[in-house]
Amino acid sequence: MKRTLPIFAVLLVLLAAIALANPFFLEPAGFLAFVKRAAPLVILAAGQYFVIVSGEFDLSVGSLVTAEVVIAARLIDGNEAATWPVLALLIGFGLLVGLVNGVVTTLLRVPSFITTLGMLLILTGAVFLWTGGAPRGALSQAFRVFGRDTLWAVLILLAVGVAAVLLMRADFGRTLIATGDNERAAALSGVRVNGVRILAFVISGLAAAIAGILLGGFAGVSAQVGQGLEFSAITAVVLGGVVLGGGRGSVVAAMAGAFTLEALFTLLNLYGISGALEFTVQGVIIIAAVAAGAVRLPWKFTPRKGDAHVAS
Repeated sequence: MKRTLPIFAVLLVLLAAIALANPFFLEPAGFLAFVKRAAPLVILAAGQYFVIVSGEFDLSVGSLVTAEVVIAARLIDGNEAATWPVLALLIGFGLLVGLVNGVVTTLLRVPSFITTLGMLLILTGAVFLWTGGAPRGALSQAFRVFGRDTLWAVLILLAVGVAAVLLMRADFGRTLIATGDNERAAALSGVRVNGVRILAFVISGLAAAIAGILLGGFAGVSAQVGQGLEFSAITAVVLGGVVLGGGRGSVVAAMAGAFTLEALFTLLNLYGISGALEFTVQGVIIIAAVAAGAVRLPWKFTPRKGDAHVAS
């Protein structure tokens, strides 16, 4: 609990600073508009949390978000009647990508960094090949309402948040933490390590699909809509105190980290500081988090050669 308190303190300070710079932020409409903008990143961070706390990484979520938006625009092409079938397809596609990432990482024993980096390149290349760099088609109004309408965005965010918390309080959450903390001990205790990690990747893919639906409605169709979001999600998770390497961290704090990152970017924008600085900030946060984790957890189990990827 003590580990999660700093991120909430930082978030409150940033929100207060935004309110001082822009009094409209204190009004319900202003604050809810901020929540709507932050919702896609918060959802991505929640999904990324499950993967990171299990001891893995998912670098494919940004390209998956872009693919979701491009596919939706091409298949719907302004046809309102196609909205719901395409939404179902997008959710299924996100689940499939997560499943492939999980299976390749666990059963084929390819490091998740390589697996998801490869998936990032595959999706990026496929989107470019399909669109020629200029996405075609158009999203229907029924599709865009999820990202444009503040109420819908907030409700979806709340639903994802509640589901994430309930998952971590269930048996799955405990086995996920155990897997990330000490894979070998978890396997010897009867935990299906491979199954747990595959499900974590599937959840991450689902979160990316939902984030893509919201971003498509909010930002429209673009071949760069998800660019860099994988790094923003990882930054948000480590900012929330989740240990890279797995086994430690709260999903609520990870989502708070995403809100904090969005608040920081909002504040920088209000003071006219270049948006290019966002990448610098994320880099500093990731390096600092890894360094802090190494100092705080020198005793953390380090698998010997042959210990990794114990079969479930």
